[in-house]
Amino acid sequence: MLSYQRSLLDSGAVADLRPLAGAVEHSELTEGAWVDVRRDWVTGADCLFEQLLTTVPWRAERRPMYDRVVDVPRLVSFYAGTDPWPDPLLARCRLALNAHYRPIPEDELTTVGLCLYRDGSDSVAWHGDTIGRASTEDALVAIVSLGARRGLQLRPRGGGPSRRFEVGAGDLLVMGGSCQRTWEHAVAKTRRPVGPRISLQFRPLGVT
Repeated sequence: MLSYQRSLLDSGAVADLRPLAGAVEHSELTEGAWVDVRRDWVTGADCLFEQLLTTVPWRAERRPMYDRVVDVPRLVSFYAGTDPWPDPLLARCRLALNAHYRPIPEDELTTVGLCLYRDGSDSVAWHGDTIGRASTEDALVAIVSLGARRGLQLRPRGGGPSRRFEVGAGDLLVMGGSCQRTWEHAVAKTRRPVGPRISLQFRPLGVT
């Protein structure tokens, strides 16, 4: 059983959403890429974290790497737009994001992928979500972080200064424009003692 220390400010709170309008920090990157951050978007984030931790059917995956098959260093789950989602607030997140960003129909957020980082040894390597239309077109990807804070790092594909965003406890981070094609993102391993984190990734259909 994973151990997670609740925030004193969040204790006993019911999960809900704060407004996006006027509260988003916008950062322009390069080559048409950008990142938005809305701190504490989800109120009562600890409540939602514990709900997902105990009810989502988390699964371990394995993948080929060079001449062997290795464990993916995190647990995952996925819900398409037609699936019953594990908590009604996730559907509200999707609706609020689509209403705020008003994407074209092909770019509307319809799926949610969940990752459970159990401790500092769980991670995700440098990558861009370039399967599907994001390989050739701009695509919106929104990440809601619950639980312990971890650093989400971004770097240009062609080299250059990187960016780091510490996210957790209900924070929202949105990558837009050319970000998936021209930048990469990662969550690195850390030796610091950190608790578990759940990442909710809202994407257009077919983008991974």
